[in-house]
Amino acid sequence: MSDPERPPLDDLPGTWPSTSANSFRQQYMAPSQLRSSDQQNSHATPTFQPVNAANSSSMNEATVISNVSSEETRVPSGADSPPDGTPPAGTEAVDHVDLSEDEDSDIESSGGFAPIKPSATKESSSRPSLYQSLTRRQTSRSDRQGSYLTPQASHSAEDQVEIERLMSRIFGKNRQEHSEEEKTRHVGLVFKDLTVKGAGLGAALQPTLGDIFLGLPRLIQGLVGKGPKIGQKPPIRTIVNKFTGCVRPGEMLLVLGRPGSGCSTFLKVLANQRYGYESVDGDVTYGGTDAKTMGKHYRGEVVYNPEDDLHYATISVKNTKEFLRVVAKLFWIEHTLATKVGDEFVRGVSGGEKKRVSIAEAMITKASIQCWDNSTRGLDASTALEYVQSLRSLTNMAHISTSVALYQAGESLYDLFDKVVLIDEGRCLYYGSTDDAAAYFEDLGFSRPARWTTADFLTSVTDEHEREVKPGFEDRIPRSAEQFEQVYRKSEMFQQNLRDIGDFERETEEQRKQRLEAQTKATKERNYTLPFYKQVIAVTKRQFLIMFGDQQSLIGKWGGILFQALIVGSLFYNLPPTSAGVFPRGGVLFFMLLFNALLALAELTSAFVSRPIMLKHKSFSFHRPAAYAIAQTVVDVPLVLIQVLIFDIVVYFMSGLARTASQFFISVIFLFIMTMSMYSFFRALGSLTKSLDIASRFTGISIQVLIVYTGYLIPPSKMHPWFKWLIWINPVQYGFEGLMANEFTGLNIQCEPPFVVPQGPQASPQYQSCTIQGSQPGKITVDGADYIQTAYTYSRSHLWRNFGIIIAFWLFFVFLTIVGMEIQKPNAGGGAVTIFKRGRAPKSVERAMEKGSTPEDEEKVAAAGDEKLIENDSSGSEAELTAKGVAKNESIFTYQNVNYTIPYEKGERKLLNDVQGYVRPGKLTALMGASGAGKTTLLNTIAQRINFGVVKGDFLVDGRPLPKSFQRATGFAEQMDVHEPTATVREALRFSALLRQPAEVPLEEKYDYCERIINLLEMRDIAGATIGKTGAGLNQEQRKRVTIGVELASKPELLMFLDEPTSGLDSAAAFNIIRFLRKLADSGQAILCTIHQPSAVLFEYFDELLLLKSGGRVVYHGSLGKDSREMISYFERNGARKCPPDANPAEYMLDAIGAGNPDYRGQDWGDVWAASPEHNQRSEEIQSMNDERRHAKTNSKTDDDREYAMPISTQLRAVVNRSFVSYWRDPDYIVGKTLLHIVTGLFNTFTFYHIGDSQIDQQSRLFSIFMTLTISPPLIQQLQPKYLNFRQIYQSREANSKIYSWLAFTTGAVLVELPYSIVAGTIYFCCWWWGAVGRYRTSFEDGYTWMLLMLFEIYYIGFGQMIASFSPNELLASLLVPIFFLFVVSFCGVVVPYASLPYFWRSWMYWLSPFHWLLEGFLGVATHGRRVACASSEFARFAPPPGQTCQSYAGAYIAQAGGYVQDGANGLCEFCQYATGDEFAASFNVFYSRKWLDYGVFWAFSGFNFAMVFFCSWLYLGGFKKIRSALSPAARKQRKESARLNEKA
Repeated sequence: MSDPERPPLDDLPGTWPSTSANSFRQQYMAPSQLRSSDQQNSHATPTFQPVNAANSSSMNEATVISNVSSEETRVPSGADSPPDGTPPAGTEAVDHVDLSEDEDSDIESSGGFAPIKPSATKESSSRPSLYQSLTRRQTSRSDRQGSYLTPQASHSAEDQVEIERLMSRIFGKNRQEHSEEEKTRHVGLVFKDLTVKGAGLGAALQPTLGDIFLGLPRLIQGLVGKGPKIGQKPPIRTIVNKFTGCVRPGEMLLVLGRPGSGCSTFLKVLANQRYGYESVDGDVTYGGTDAKTMGKHYRGEVVYNPEDDLHYATISVKNTKEFLRVVAKLFWIEHTLATKVGDEFVRGVSGGEKKRVSIAEAMITKASIQCWDNSTRGLDASTALEYVQSLRSLTNMAHISTSVALYQAGESLYDLFDKVVLIDEGRCLYYGSTDDAAAYFEDLGFSRPARWTTADFLTSVTDEHEREVKPGFEDRIPRSAEQFEQVYRKSEMFQQNLRDIGDFERETEEQRKQRLEAQTKATKERNYTLPFYKQVIAVTKRQFLIMFGDQQSLIGKWGGILFQALIVGSLFYNLPPTSAGVFPRGGVLFFMLLFNALLALAELTSAFVSRPIMLKHKSFSFHRPAAYAIAQTVVDVPLVLIQVLIFDIVVYFMSGLARTASQFFISVIFLFIMTMSMYSFFRALGSLTKSLDIASRFTGISIQVLIVYTGYLIPPSKMHPWFKWLIWINPVQYGFEGLMANEFTGLNIQCEPPFVVPQGPQASPQYQSCTIQGSQPGKITVDGADYIQTAYTYSRSHLWRNFGIIIAFWLFFVFLTIVGMEIQKPNAGGGAVTIFKRGRAPKSVERAMEKGSTPEDEEKVAAAGDEKLIENDSSGSEAELTAKGVAKNESIFTYQNVNYTIPYEKGERKLLNDVQGYVRPGKLTALMGASGAGKTTLLNTIAQRINFGVVKGDFLVDGRPLPKSFQRATGFAEQMDVHEPTATVREALRFSALLRQPAEVPLEEKYDYCERIINLLEMRDIAGATIGKTGAGLNQEQRKRVTIGVELASKPELLMFLDEPTSGLDSAAAFNIIRFLRKLADSGQAILCTIHQPSAVLFEYFDELLLLKSGGRVVYHGSLGKDSREMISYFERNGARKCPPDANPAEYMLDAIGAGNPDYRGQDWGDVWAASPEHNQRSEEIQSMNDERRHAKTNSKTDDDREYAMPISTQLRAVVNRSFVSYWRDPDYIVGKTLLHIVTGLFNTFTFYHIGDSQIDQQSRLFSIFMTLTISPPLIQQLQPKYLNFRQIYQSREANSKIYSWLAFTTGAVLVELPYSIVAGTIYFCCWWWGAVGRYRTSFEDGYTWMLLMLFEIYYIGFGQMIASFSPNELLASLLVPIFFLFVVSFCGVVVPYASLPYFWRSWMYWLSPFHWLLEGFLGVATHGRRVACASSEFARFAPPPGQTCQSYAGAYIAQAGGYVQDGANGLCEFCQYATGDEFAASFNVFYSRKWLDYGVFWAFSGFNFAMVFFCSWLYLGGFKKIRSALSPAARKQRKESARLNEKA
């Protein structure tokens, strides 16, 4: 075997791999023999010397490495180190000097790092350091490519010295010799015959609501005919098949394969994450220790990093894991330490910086085996290179085994790896050295095209349409994955791999013995670095930082609580200590508990938002989930105390509750502990359920239990025995008893009319009584303790018992949360599933589902069929493409002087700076630049999709201002593939064609055009598949093709914009997409496309380039030329390093302009371009194009001033139809809604089962109706995400493309809810009405109640969607629901009866509360004509004066006030407050005669809700901007200028 080619070291300091990296690898890798080729290598090699630090005592221990130039230095793998561990010939080992004891203590006292110390010598600063070498941001190519990098100064000498010293301390020889932890690490990874199996077909049918009704017939059909057999287990398929290999310490393994080939599964199992798979067979050992032992005792040494960067958005980088300064310097994130990490809502660090934060976080784990899954997705070439270089540095220094899956790996990335594995269909096609991989496949008969990267060449051999075969090898090459696997397992490469494993296993056996000798109790188990109590302290500190990092939300929440407290306080303002204040006094205590309990509902949403990060930290072994659960509870203590104090202080003193210090503080601690208990309850519910949807179903019923079985709505004595036990498991009940006992004990209630009976001129106190329960005959005062004992069976003696019980509940809920979090599994495995519409699945999939076998790879079947179609009739199909005008246009789009400014902090920031350019028909233009250069911003700006900031510039089509139809006449394929998930591919294309192609085009022609696009995009076999979501739907490449197809189906008349069409795709898929764009351009389409990480082959497909630098400035615009010579020669002429012949021009130009390099000190290429003749030439070309096209014959494309292609009626039909299809295919939502109605209806019925005729039964009727109102919050929480998902699809893609108007979107979102809610409401009515409130009612009253209930169903839809329509996200919408709901309920006359309401609210707010009218309608009908028969405990008893009967004494009063009197025992009179249900209703200001008025007014409120939904939707979706623009003087001036230009044109 020839001497392997590795990246050279030339005389440029810092080109990778550095001598420093080599020294680490040579000294710290497991010893083994050098290959002969290396021993014969006679090139000059670097010399390592300790620094002469005579001038500085602070540098005595540091080591700086000098770098002697060399032509070639190879980075040895683990097998390259000599047996004795000494460096190869020609190198001198670094002489590490131990740190002194003083310095040791300095380091320990500062968390493991000494402070940075100043340097005393100039000599050291001139030498390249370990730090410089390991963090060098650019790498040279191998010797076949040369180098074109510009050397840059790096860091100060003191930083270099400090970092070298500390890196030696953390990862170096010094640590390994003196650290027991290092001596017992499990280094190196071996896997033999690794096989992973999973359950499932990989395909399924789209579930629909019809499945519920057709389930039984299909079951019978399955039993007697064809179809899946009942009880048949899903088939088992092999995801990874017999993988064998090893990754030595200090080695990096590159995992290559197309999406779905098994790369992620392979990495997860290597990282010992086996959850979710049917079986994992074979041996995986970590430093000689088996996987089971590692999982049990050493979890912290193995780490899996998922594709996404999961961090808390609101804390700064330095607090994410308390990053030490050295680590921050090492990974170039020192400048971000004070910046928030950020997410889609919180502004933070860039994508590349976030990746480096993830790597630094992994470095801190010091895990010996690390697996990274496709982590360069979405990064540009330079940032991706920096990212992998950082991994290389980490691997070298920490002496770990790193495996990385990359879908697009340029040559510079590929050269950083030691080994590569190629996977296809779960089979290993190659495992071995990166140097030998290309030669291996070339020897098999495959030809490597010029300029193809090695990674692209390797992945191309797995695709029969992409691979190229050498002449004469056509019948000898392997074709299927099985054949490739067989060839590999018989090859010398496989045998070499086995020998390498054998050698390494012998070394690890020696290591294992050394580990056992060095092992002590402290290192016997290493799942977590810190003891549990320290984990709790650390996580608690972080949780506080998270909270205070989002101060706006915190202040907003407290502000909302204060607002609600003021409302509640004014509602119960200054309650009198008389009989009139008894019922409201209980009401305010109940409300205080209820409000704080409902606030805890938000914990449910946040529990699911933070779960992925918690699971990541669990997999990293940073801390136990239990520590996180306890930390959350600890953080709750001060935050809940603050919110309870805000609420309690305001409400307590405004409502005039007991004014003694002890009673106030008892109420505070009861409210506090009660709220803590509820927070933990909802958090436990979240931790024990898999999704928010499932958790929401439990909250609906749990809220009803908490409210009803508190004892306030139904006294315990009236509870039915089958549900009465609920009060004993309801913590709110114990809190309510405590608050009531605290408030009423010692309260002397003075009875006042109308609670004194009888009344009249002849009545005297000794012959009167009080209607308040607990009263004594002949007394018109009631002891508060007697009242709560009689009415509720409450006692002051239970106070502290109840307090202890609530604490026990709280601790129990915390325990449940801990259990739930501990049993959650991170990164569960399992294959993706393609979902097909019933009857639209390809035949092979249908047959597979019938037999229960695994279907063929539909993607490959589809690709094969369509590829043959294109290949066999290429000339015909191309001719047809052009002839039928599939994308042909003649218009030229130009833009000049484009500037875009946004408000930033207290000033402004310019994102685009005097950009100009053009897009011409038949040309494929690339828009490129480093991350943050403004590529997507420019694309959105010229596509007229900017809704924020100020845009200035001239945008012209054929020299004329943009027509109104511009946005719908252009195609814009967004980076994020946003689609309606339940639509099939064909339906998505037809929807776009129907609404975007001109109205003059017949429908049949539009749909035929869609079929042509489906064929062109090779999607015939997935045309009937629903788009779905990631993991259950189309894969990344298929979704990208659908995104492009949807835009093409609109038949764009002007041009196509594409934002990152290859992001997240493997190299083969990216090649297919760009090849297809090339076809479109050749057919006459004008295309502008941003692109990340293009290989030289992909880059060659583009005609023109617009290159931006940071700050949004142009650095090049023009033709690329063959092999990009025009662009390269421009840079070379202007001072850039010469581009080697084999370099990737796309990477060369980014390197030349210093893209992404904060240390770049070269010339400003923006200034170079602005002063260049090429810039002037482009400006003249634009002017010439505009003049020429302005006078050309116009066509309808540029003159069409219709904003939307189709009339509003067509838009409404299409959007409403799509909404109904979406709901029909989402049975989970409909079933969830219906079940919530059924369960709450039955719960209500059996709580108030067969209500009688006593006074308390009349109250039960009222509360049963009130309970019906309380089903709306959980139902609103369910429907809001549906509305917000529809809006997201509309806002992010369809509104910008002018497919349909906001009116059509809102109508579709509203109408689709109505029929399902009416059906569910009818089911609720049947479950509730006759079993509880509606016994023995007339058919009219039944019918009226049903009508009113259906109106309530309509009302809450409008109410919920109104809140969602002005909310930016689901979290805020869900937080606003309880606040709005409680506000509406507060004034309906139940919580505080009409007579007790303060005059201020009674005079206007009571009448504006929609629930007042609804309640009056329900209660008036439910109580009308009913006779009241008081129970024994409900009578007010008094003795009549001597000589008078009860009737003669109280008759006059009863005639005036109502009620009835009867003779009781012992000569006492028994007075019942109400004689009929109507009298009871009248006490709540409810009258049967107003029932139709109630119905009509409630219709008006429902209509108002929907009017607000439409109005707020219009405001949110652009109306507010239009209003602001209409009122803005600058905007008016701009409109006048546009009108002038139009007239001129």
